[in-house]
Amino acid sequence: MKQDERLLHASSFGAAATAYAAHRPDYAQAAVRWALDEPAPGLRVLDLGAGTGKLTATLVAVGADVTAVEPDPAMLTELRRALPDVRALPGSAEAIPLPDASVDAVVAGNAMHWFDMAVAGPEIARVLVPGGILAGLWNVMDDRVDWVAGLARVSGSAAIGPRDTLASWRAETADAHLPKTGGAARFGSPEQAEFPHGQRRTADSLVATLATRAGMLVMPEQEHEIALARIRAFLASKPETADGEFTLPMLTCVLRVRRL
Repeated sequence: MKQDERLLHASSFGAAATAYAAHRPDYAQAAVRWALDEPAPGLRVLDLGAGTGKLTATLVAVGADVTAVEPDPAMLTELRRALPDVRALPGSAEAIPLPDASVDAVVAGNAMHWFDMAVAGPEIARVLVPGGILAGLWNVMDDRVDWVAGLARVSGSAAIGPRDTLASWRAETADAHLPKTGGAARFGSPEQAEFPHGQRRTADSLVATLATRAGMLVMPEQEHEIALARIRAFLASKPETADGEFTLPMLTCVLRVRRL
């Protein structure tokens, strides 16, 4: 993805902040604990690109001392509304409003792929203590399940892209911590792991969830409506999803590296 296209997609979420807060899934606690690689209580953690606080809430639940940083004002408003006791600051991965060596871990929930790591990498390394952790977490759909694989095919990459399915997330995110233009390595070798997760959905709420994906948000309105209608028709045709609530099979996937 070109730089200008990446910026367009990354800045698209604010317009859908309320829907994002309502429909995006949380993160598996087991995945968060593995990402932090040590007991969480008291651990100083920066949730970077925190959005509406989906990952922030899970970090709080495992006992971490969390600071959330988010560039979009609408997303930050939703986060502060949901988690009024969390320190939540405006800022970005490329300009983190924290002192040097002030956190033990930096985590990003479905956000690291938006960072300009040529700039963000040095910033993240700056705020981390030596040996501190950088972890990206992604909620992906379990396309080992037949109907989920079918949904991915029907939806198209704007709604369910390569990072969004178990089959391809490892390859798509393995170098997410590295700058795209070369430069000195600031982090050690990556580790990756997956943890079972799920989200209770109806056909309508799953369509609403997919409508919050960046590719869908920047799509022309007519094309957007056609894509959503295609997804609705698919879900209506499957016995697993046609009537009432169901569990969307998911995994929380983690890329973890340490600051050198």
